[in-house]
Amino acid sequence: MNGESPLKVKVLTIFPELFPGFLGYSLTGRALAENKWSLETVNIRDFAFDRHGSVDDTPAGGGAGMVMRPDVLGAALKRHYSGGRLINMSPRGKPLTQKLVRELAAESELTIICSRFEGIDERVLEAYGAEDVSIGDYILTGGEQAACIMLDAVIRLLPGVLGNAESAASESFETGLLEYPQYTKPAVWEGREVPEVLLSGHHRRIEDWRLAQSEEVTKVRRPDLWKKYLDSKTN
Repeated sequence: MNGESPLKVKVLTIFPELFPGFLGYSLTGRALAENKWSLETVNIRDFAFDRHGSVDDTPAGGGAGMVMRPDVLGAALKRHYSGGRLINMSPRGKPLTQKLVRELAAESELTIICSRFEGIDERVLEAYGAEDVSIGDYILTGGEQAACIMLDAVIRLLPGVLGNAESAASESFETGLLEYPQYTKPAVWEGREVPEVLLSGHHRRIEDWRLAQSEEVTKVRRPDLWKKYLDSKTN
């Protein structure tokens, strides 16, 4: 479990220069500088068997595209994978949800494979027990972008990363609902006013208003989440 120890992140990729990318800025970048998490990148091409650094080959059975070779990726994993959750970023994976993000944030070590081409030879994924994870129902040019998005969601939940722990607890998906609308100063902007209840100082009324707003926005924008929320209230 993570506790107060820094989360160790290891990323296997053919583009190590893409990391930390935007993770080196803002909250995640400050957390990296403060050793709340650590990052190691592994260049899969370093384990290629030819002078060209080839990591892929044509798919067995024919078809378009190329597939990452199991012997090359397997050699990289054999050298650098030492345990913990092993995640392969893949559009065929289970969806990245806030529940899964919380699970990953509780780990002490994460190793992430960034898929490329048409994917990875299934044998190496089976051999190492990799979990396929998807950030959405669309295709990217590679798993690096997806890995950064997943890590951003995970790192911000690590102890001490967010300035206000209550902020994470009230965000979208944490309660099964989308977050309520937010307002700030000025109280009137171009004729539009901040809802009176938010200026009342009455904490119970504000909480009730925010819950009602969360329920309404979830019902309208995400009927799938609204149904799950209703089911959870009746079970």
